[in-house]
Amino acid sequence: MRGFHRAGSGDCFRAARVCYDAGPISERMQAQPLNIFVILGSTRTNRFSEKPGAYIFDELKKREGVRAELIDLRDWPLPFYDEAESPSYLKGRYTNELAKKWAAKIAEADGFIIILPEYNHGYPAVLKNALDWVYSEWNNKPVAFVGYGSALGARSMEQMRQVAVELQMVPVRNAIHIPSAVYMAVMKENAPVSPELFKPLREPTDRVGGLFDQLLWFARVLKAARLAK
Repeated sequence: MRGFHRAGSGDCFRAARVCYDAGPISERMQAQPLNIFVILGSTRTNRFSEKPGAYIFDELKKREGVRAELIDLRDWPLPFYDEAESPSYLKGRYTNELAKKWAAKIAEADGFIIILPEYNHGYPAVLKNALDWVYSEWNNKPVAFVGYGSALGARSMEQMRQVAVELQMVPVRNAIHIPSAVYMAVMKENAPVSPELFKPLREPTDRVGGLFDQLLWFARVLKAARLAK
């Protein structure tokens, strides 16, 4: 892949000239697991997102050196953004107490996997609003997407990638578009559903593992870069 190379025992991001196995940064990296949040992008009644969300969360927990957390936007009932200034200018000076807690929570993360529905050719308003409430806490962190719905969530995902770039996140290439057959099989079941229903996401091509590998690579490199600032 262009822009990446291996240097000694650790990976380097050529553009930033940052190696996460270098000296004190390496020691801090090894002592700290990567905090990866799985965000459910829907809050609607009978939502589908919690089913693949639980599966991705459980699979992610199996990765060594990862601390996975499931973030349910139902637990974060943020109002539509109504501050007088944008989050980039507020710098945490929110008048809304829940927004302060939300910003602090996002600051804990090193990367994100968003379970992303497609509504009317785009992403859900509740998800966009949750993203809009925070700015610097999203910066310089990778994000991956698991999409479903019309066109397998492809159109929603393409729009969300643009939003992620504007938030100075790094949307990774690898993604999961849940096939219609899997969607229909899972939709009929009550949560929690059997992991076997998601087996087509692993076979014949392991799309779950590929997404994790790429997201975690970027999470390590970008965390090292943030620690080096």
